[in-house]
Amino acid sequence: MASVSGLPSLAETFPPQELARVLRPVEEWKPFPACADRAGWGSLPAAVQARLVEMGEQAMTNAFPSLPATLYLEYARAGNRSRFESDFFARRQMLRALALAECVEAKGRFLDAAANALWAICEESTWCLPAHISAQKGGVGLPNVDEPIVDLFAGETGVSVAWTLYLLGPELGRVSARVPERARRELAARILDPVFERNDFGWMALNVTRAERRPNNWTPWIAASVLTAALLCDTDAERRTAVTHKMMRSLDGFLKFHPRDGGCDEGPSYWGHAAGSMLDGLDLLHSASGGRISLFDQPLIREMGRFICRAHIAEDFYVCIGDCPARLEPDRSLVYRFGERVGDADLAAAASHEAAVDNLLPAKQFFGRQMHSIFQAEPILARRESKAPAIRDSWLGSEDLQLMTARSRAGSYDGLYVAAWGAHNGQSHNHNDVGNVLVFMNGKPALIDAGAPTYTAATFSSKRYEHWAFQSQYHNVPTINGVMQGAGRGFAARQVTCRADDAAAEIAMDIAPAYPASARVASWIRKVTLFRDRFVEIQDRYRLSDLAGKTALHFLAAAPLDAAREPGRIFFPADAGVRMEYDAASLIPSVETLPMTDKRLASVWGPALYRLSLTPKTPALENTIVVRIVPASAGR
Repeated sequence: MASVSGLPSLAETFPPQELARVLRPVEEWKPFPACADRAGWGSLPAAVQARLVEMGEQAMTNAFPSLPATLYLEYARAGNRSRFESDFFARRQMLRALALAECVEAKGRFLDAAANALWAICEESTWCLPAHISAQKGGVGLPNVDEPIVDLFAGETGVSVAWTLYLLGPELGRVSARVPERARRELAARILDPVFERNDFGWMALNVTRAERRPNNWTPWIAASVLTAALLCDTDAERRTAVTHKMMRSLDGFLKFHPRDGGCDEGPSYWGHAAGSMLDGLDLLHSASGGRISLFDQPLIREMGRFICRAHIAEDFYVCIGDCPARLEPDRSLVYRFGERVGDADLAAAASHEAAVDNLLPAKQFFGRQMHSIFQAEPILARRESKAPAIRDSWLGSEDLQLMTARSRAGSYDGLYVAAWGAHNGQSHNHNDVGNVLVFMNGKPALIDAGAPTYTAATFSSKRYEHWAFQSQYHNVPTINGVMQGAGRGFAARQVTCRADDAAAEIAMDIAPAYPASARVASWIRKVTLFRDRFVEIQDRYRLSDLAGKTALHFLAAAPLDAAREPGRIFFPADAGVRMEYDAASLIPSVETLPMTDKRLASVWGPALYRLSLTPKTPALENTIVVRIVPASAGR
């Protein structure tokens, strides 16, 4: 039976009895060489082997972090989640590094340290993060060891434990038989049994009935993690089949209402956990079934992969929808693997652009992804594309995204680039930003989106929009009668259209419904047009029902702006390559410096951002405002 998305249902195509028949037994499935396979590990490029040994040696020199109760409680007490997570993730990173280094050398040099790391992780009271432990009956606080919660990072810990056992089980047994025995017992108790026995984890998405409540990245991310643990390590054949089938139902739930154009409304950084984890899950099923279970030929899966290229601006800049940072480097082997599976040359080229061992094997890479990176390194490094694909135009028109991207010409960062979107303010990881627009010139940022600050307890609470970074007044959209956009799915763009040809690309929408009634706005038609190689024009034509407060256009920039040098022009620094032109007779400019006190934002943008506001000199019920972003080299 087909799902709503048009894809065949994994769970219905392979009911439990048929699934048990097509799955390879756990002792026969060998997705990658284990440590004992010296030919497999010896075939790796020398640079890859050296990188893995280097990371292992580094892990052996570092003190293994402790995770005391009071550190876990920092989230409940003060809303801080970063300090615990830093040490929690460091433990898993060290285990991965030690296990992989031992696989390269196979001399026992890293075994004791790997056994220590695995044993310590098994002794943790929970594998669930403090920010997610609220799913337990007792709520936020210390974990109840009798109620294991399977969250994102309990799942990822299961992945780390499962791969360690797969790669090094016999070797760790020579340190002590209790080490692999304990690890298998904890894997069952913390991951396999809870998933087998429970149907009430929200991420399971077992009964998705409404498109507006479709699952987010948690569903494929955790499902792929659970599949890894079950398929690699579960020797209980009945449970292995049942858990695998349930995770196939979860993947079906994620795909059921997914936009057919593949758009990821959680943004490019979460693409790796949404579409990317979907690929991880499909890869596991395909491999463990000997190729019998496969959706790689389905158009939706192909379009989900292509999103990451469509959202790419230049170098490490991406369209930062929602909580996505403006700069990131997607997992290269994931992008490459997606391209290989769905037959997309742009994805393979993007993965190999400026590829090197260090950026192909980052230390913080998840274990399953790391295995693919290790054994796909040779073709990725050999390809070494001189430039990433630069797609000229894309339009992702589903109501959850409505994203237009366009640049001066295909295949080049030179010239102007624009991204703009409509959609609504009820997205997963939402910012109130209906009508937002980004502009780049020659791959350098002009108008930007700040992205998300460091996550705290307030980030995913009723206090989310108290932080400026989530508010519409710090995105490139207007404040109307002193009122910002509202949060929720009902605050949305309407009448959204997009067109593109060789001369121009344009998106138009009415963003009035994105504002509460107190904004007193009847219509606000925003039109963003890229005239190739000439300029970007932002036209706002609005009609208000009353004049009740200040109305202003806001624009966020990464570098200082000079609004005083010449009326009608806003000068960006020389390396931005643009200026803004506006009607000085009708608009008053002002520039505000925003110190970046948040560590996450400062790591992207440096010490400050700059907000330009353009305010009408004479308030009016009806008006049309036009601004242009023009190459600095252009004449008057």
